[in-house]
Amino acid sequence: MSYNLLKGKRGIIFGALDPNSIAWKTAERVHEEGGTFVLTNAPIAMRMGQINELAEKTGSQIIPADATSIEDLENLVAQSMEILGGKLDFVLHSIGMSINVRKGKHYTDQNYEWTQKGTDVSAMSFHKVMQTLYKADAMNEWGSIVALTYMAAQRVFPDYNDMADNKAYLESIARSFGYFFGKDKKVRVNTISQSPTPTTAGQGVKGFDGFIAYADRMSPLGNATALDCANYTVTLFSDLTKRVTLQNLFNDGGFSNMGVSDSVMAEFVKE
Repeated sequence: MSYNLLKGKRGIIFGALDPNSIAWKTAERVHEEGGTFVLTNAPIAMRMGQINELAEKTGSQIIPADATSIEDLENLVAQSMEILGGKLDFVLHSIGMSINVRKGKHYTDQNYEWTQKGTDVSAMSFHKVMQTLYKADAMNEWGSIVALTYMAAQRVFPDYNDMADNKAYLESIARSFGYFFGKDKKVRVNTISQSPTPTTAGQGVKGFDGFIAYADRMSPLGNATALDCANYTVTLFSDLTKRVTLQNLFNDGGFSNMGVSDSVMAEFVKE
């Protein structure tokens, strides 16, 4: 169902890889709600994914950009405004990567060069994106910037590894930069803390299947899907949430406020 919530709005969507990714679902929903956008991803991710298919489906252009490179980001922002015909109304940052996770390095045995690379891609890139938008005065007033995060930023999930630190840093950047973006340019900045979701990135985490089942049984409404997250993001891009900023918003079926649930307890009290 479409409500035309984003009619006439323009933006950039980072990180769409394949139909499982939250950014991909968000792009589809933004398109359905009347928004236009440029798609971007790192050149290497674009070779792995199916982003051309999404561009065709949504009538969007693709601009490859390494989100850790200021030069690439400046080019992306300038080109996007040219292609879309004006300043931007929304940006989705849906990027995260840990080489330590990918290569099976334990949290207590990190390769710090890998750690640094992961921090740059997963968190510092969000600051770089916002700083580039801010300096170029590329956002319309009442625009909206959203980054995707996870609750391991606040609580311990042992196998989430250094990505937990990256997400904590990401959330802090959203608040700190969000203050200046709000005060100086009336732009809002929020993060969405999503349920574990079977995306290509998510499935790289050790023990992911058990974890997703656990979260589902802990949450009174069950896990939020990638489409649920896309719908929530659309509301944050719309004018209906124009004074929601500096928030870390949980889209997790209630998981974040649970201590324990009946069905999880039942596993431990088997007669």
